[in-house]
Amino acid sequence: MYMCVLQAPSPACSSRTARSEEDRDTLWDAWGSWSECSRTCGGGASYSLRRCLSSKSCEGRNIRYRTCSNVDCPPEAGDFRAQQCSAHNDVKYQGQFYEWLPVSNDPDNPCSLKCQAKGTTLVVELAPKVLDGTRCYTESLDMCISGLCQIVGCDHQLGSTVKEDNCGVCNGDGSTCRLVRAPTVPITLQV
Repeated sequence: MYMCVLQAPSPACSSRTARSEEDRDTLWDAWGSWSECSRTCGGGASYSLRRCLSSKSCEGRNIRYRTCSNVDCPPEAGDFRAQQCSAHNDVKYQGQFYEWLPVSNDPDNPCSLKCQAKGTTLVVELAPKVLDGTRCYTESLDMCISGLCQIVGCDHQLGSTVKEDNCGVCNGDGSTCRLVRAPTVPITLQV
């Protein structure tokens, strides 16, 4: 890899890198088409791949992701993590069948599939990674992709930090609602 030593100003060198973004991108083939979405509703992930054309190595990533199917699932669809746990109901664990329930909001590894055997205290990691599009935490849009928790904003975009304002408006400024207080009623105490 060609690198510049900054001793004197040179048109070939910049303070950050010798290779421009354009030069770096010529080492890669074009991005491929987007894959099918990992889910049909409730927010999933789709990916696109590209191939390195260099005989050495290319800088950057060969895979990119985007969110998809960002429509609510019907209530009868159930929780996506619960579906993944229940898929193990017909597989013996230590010689016994269990009905598996999801264990959510694991602060140490939110993207592993941990399930609890119904009616017991037995909690087991049934898979090291949940399926792409599984929420990291129940009260968050952040989703697991390839075993890692990825930030998702209220605009349903990966990497977005956009949040809802106090009025429930995505990226709002709080100007579309007003605070309504109940009238205060004087309380009289009898002695």
